[in-house]
Amino acid sequence: MTRPKWFMPVAIVALLWNLMGCAAYLMDVMLTPEAIAAMSPDQRALYAARPIWAVALYAIAVWGGALGCVGLVMKKRWAKGPLLASLLGLIGQDIALFGMSPVAIPASAYALQGAVLVIAVLLLLLANRAAREGWLS
Repeated sequence: MTRPKWFMPVAIVALLWNLMGCAAYLMDVMLTPEAIAAMSPDQRALYAARPIWAVALYAIAVWGGALGCVGLVMKKRWAKGPLLASLLGLIGQDIALFGMSPVAIPASAYALQGAVLVIAVLLLLLANRAAREGWLS
């Protein structure tokens, strides 16, 4: 079946979105001691309290999302797997962030993570629909 005209622009924008997540991840894990010292006490406490598994899930979320979107751009059925891994990584990361935080999380973090979750779900739904409709090979 012929892919709709909107599919490729959506896949490209989704890839750019996920690449921004990859950049945010790299900036996060490469923070210098000076950058950490410049954080507020609450930010430092949150950064220091993150379990390593939450950081690993963050990596799975962003890199899985980027890989899945590369698959969408390439029109490949395998895009579904990385997008599912991304969504599961995001959910686990959010459980750590919101359920295990030693400090109060600002409302803006809930809004941002909520938007990220909605986009991750929509991308997985898109990949599933694209596979079902024959838009992916």
